[in-house]
Order: sequence, then C-alpha cells, then structure tokens
Amino acid sequence: QLVAYEVKRMKAEEGNKQKILRHIKELAEKLYKNENPYPAVTMHKVQKPTEGCHLRLHQRPFPRLDEGTVQWIIDQATAKLQTAPPAVRAEKKCMVPSGPPIAAILERNGNALANSARRLEVVRNCISYVFENKMLEAKKLFPAVLRAMKGRAARHCLTQELHLHVQQNRAVLDHQQFDFVIRMMNCCLQDCTAMDEHGIAAALLPLVTAFCRKLSPGITQFAYSCVQEHV
Repeated sequence: QLVAYEVKRMKAEEGNKQKILRHIKELAEKLYKNENPYPAVTMHKVQKPTEGCHLRLHQRPFPRLDEGTVQWIIDQATAKLQTAPPAVRAEKKCMVPSGPPIAAILERNGNALANSARRLEVVRNCISYVFENKMLEAKKLFPAVLRAMKGRAARHCLTQELHLHVQQNRAVLDHQQFDFVIRMMNCCLQDCTAMDEHGIAAALLPLVTAFCRKLSPGITQFAYSCVQEHV
C-alpha cells in the first residue's frame, strides 16, 4: 500500500525530518493496532489462604451462598459472552494496485547504491590488508574507511568481516594490526546511534573480548580495554 499510494507523499517529505517522523508514527500505530486489535482484559486474582491458617482458633464460618445471586451472576456473564465480538477478526481482503514501477525507484537510488557498494569494498579490502600485514596498502585506504563508518552498512560490514577473522583463529594480532583494528572499532562505535545499540554495538561485544595482543610473556591486552569508554 505504501508503494502504491504514498510515493508522492514520501518524495514531498524528503529532507523534512518532522514530517518523516510523523509519518513513521502513523505507520507504527497502524501496525500496533493490527497486532493488538483488542485491549488487554484485566484478570481478577484470587488470594490463596496463608500456610497454617486452618490451625487458627477463631475461624469465621464460610458464609452461605445465595443460590439466586450466584445464578444471576452466571446469567449476566453468559449474556455478555453471547454479545461479545468474535475472538478472531475476519480478514478483509483487498486488491492493492501495483503503484509506480520498481525501476523508477531504483534509478533514483542507483548512484547511492553504487557508492555504498564501493564503500563496503574499501572496508573489506582494508581489513584484508591489515590481516595480511600489507600495512602500506591499509594506510592508504584507512582515511576512506573511517569516512565510510558514518554509514550503518559499513559499520555492519566491519563487524561481519572481523567476525570471519575470529572464526579463522586470527584473533591474536601484532602491535600494528591491533592498533588498526582498535581505531576502526573506536570509529565505528563513535558513529553509532541509539538505534545501533542492539545491532552494531552488540555485534562488537564478542569481538572486543576476542581480539588481543601479547604485551610480554604471560601478559595479554584485549581490545575491550581500548574501546570500553563508549556509551
């Protein structure tokens, strides 16, 4: 439905954060109502008798129940159930027009996608050079990698690539490699937003406890000691 009906509205909103946020809130409300069609029903809790209460001397006799009142309550509840809406909502099926062709959208984003792909390639190459000890090549690419860390895709790419090297048992680094990896991690965390907390930052957690360097026999420094100041 968004693609079919709201493309013009989205184009008009580009660059206006307030309008975009309002639009997202409206969508969120629709999705929430779709998942939670009925308000939560409050349950009445019946308290259990305390332990040893049957040993008390002064026990009050249980009151006699009035048969008429009990029957009236049951009848009321039955009547309510009969008029209650069905528990499962009947699905309304509708035809949604196809909207603008996908090609039109892709053309507009084509350059951005190409740029994004180039950035990810730079990140991958730089990490490969670091682990292959080609430090001169890594230094050349390093400024571009730090700039690329502004984008979430590049940050995600960094965590994936580092994870692959940990799986290949390449977590113990020499001093120069360690310095490069730490600078990339710090830059990645620097550009993280609250939205990345459970994605990028969480993906880095196992990595910062894996990558390390030997300072002297019996003394190892792990990466987390250099990146733990980030919020």
